[in-house]
Amino acid sequence: MLGGNEGAGLICSSDLTAVAHGGPDASGAARHDFSTNSNAAGPCPAVLAALRAADAAHYPDPGYTSLRRALAGFHGVEPGRIVIAASASEFIHRISAAWAQGGGRKVCLPVHSYGDYERAASAWGLQVSRIAAPRGDAALRWLCEPSSPLGQPETDLESQSRAIDTCVLDMAYEPQRLEGRASFDVVQRNRVWQLWTPNKAMGLTGVRAAYAIAPESDDAAALKQRLEQLSPSWPIGAHGVALLETWVGDEAQAWLAQSLHTLRAWKAQQRAICESLGWQCLPSDANFFCARTDAPYPQLFAALRAEGVKLRDCASFGLPGHVRLGVLPPQSQQALREGWERAAAAGH
Repeated sequence: MLGGNEGAGLICSSDLTAVAHGGPDASGAARHDFSTNSNAAGPCPAVLAALRAADAAHYPDPGYTSLRRALAGFHGVEPGRIVIAASASEFIHRISAAWAQGGGRKVCLPVHSYGDYERAASAWGLQVSRIAAPRGDAALRWLCEPSSPLGQPETDLESQSRAIDTCVLDMAYEPQRLEGRASFDVVQRNRVWQLWTPNKAMGLTGVRAAYAIAPESDDAAALKQRLEQLSPSWPIGAHGVALLETWVGDEAQAWLAQSLHTLRAWKAQQRAICESLGWQCLPSDANFFCARTDAPYPQLFAALRAEGVKLRDCASFGLPGHVRLGVLPPQSQQALREGWERAAAAGH
């Protein structure tokens, strides 16, 4: 089970082939899909316009020269620090391969985390633990803030400055932060790898494109070189380029800032509905939160799915008995309330 061990120490996963994800399944996309963390106020109009105008008749520039400059300018870094990725998951697998290729043997994960971290490490025979590696043992360390699935601050900040570690800070949910402040300041971020996946914030998760920012240090150069060597030609196509170039522009950023006001209001309403069902909602700074349901979600899954409602079961995150809910509009929240009450009353 991915991320299913809540204890400290080495994790031995017997089956990492069954990948748990939110979103569409064999039945297609649910009408009220709480199982993903895409911006429910989207899609972003500016990005949609850029996608329609994208030149899909030609290859992108294989060096992504203009795109790297745009991303670097947005983050205030040198273009040479930008690594283009087909998706966050692709980068997770590629940096795990590069780490193993360079002689790395250990990977450290948060107690609860995205399953692809562990899955990629296992594919390369890396030792996976959810406790800090002893000093002197170099490790590829994964952090995510706001964290997934809890949407909470990272607590293991001390490790990010340890020279023996290569730390990746997954920034997938930072653009949709609704509360709190980031624990990592600019100086700290420059010491770690930053992984950005703007398709969530733009409400367009079907467009696969991401990028990473290498640390501002000479120590990262060898790993970055291996990452570039392991990259396929043209990791993203014309539509991925259009999304990434547009997301850093003023129009998309203004839309994103406005969407956060909408999401905050929806989140408060959604938490109130869940609490009215007898659920225990956990704190979260992001556009999603976890809740312990009053009845086991797997038992009600089929009935809810038939009504077009889907949640994200948290067993694969090491949180059995909980679900994760992306914030959706009020009409979807009402569908959740009514669907859950009917399914529970029917004794599913």
